[in-house]
Amino acid sequence: MKKRILLIDDEAGITRMIRRNLEATGRFEVQEVNIPTDAFETARQFRPDLVVCDVMMPEMDGGAVAAALAEDPKLAAVPVIFLTAIVTQQEVEPSGSKIGSHIFMAKPVKHEELVACIDAQTKAGYSWKNHNNPGEAE
Repeated sequence: MKKRILLIDDEAGITRMIRRNLEATGRFEVQEVNIPTDAFETARQFRPDLVVCDVMMPEMDGGAVAAALAEDPKLAAVPVIFLTAIVTQQEVEPSGSKIGSHIFMAKPVKHEELVACIDAQTKAGYSWKNHNNPGEAE
């Protein structure tokens, strides 16, 4: 079963490139959001297993997006990986460093490192399949 990944970044070129790279593995179903204020509703509809989110965005930064997800009981357990250009790759671990309970990685992110980080974050088995309400469709 493919892992569902939600990409949130105000730069469409970045989400498009990451989506193509992730989908090329054959292991991920990816949805892109380029307007941060649309992220919460898209997450509710798409039901991701993991969110990859830019930190610095207009209208709503990555921290605010993560906070909104955390307030929703159905989205609170979804892991978030932040991408940021604020730090360099030399300043973070190849597998990501942490901001609070969230992993963050430096932009530009290396494809292999992002996939490894996604694998590590989803290894615990988080899935919408395990969080449906009784009678709710998968």
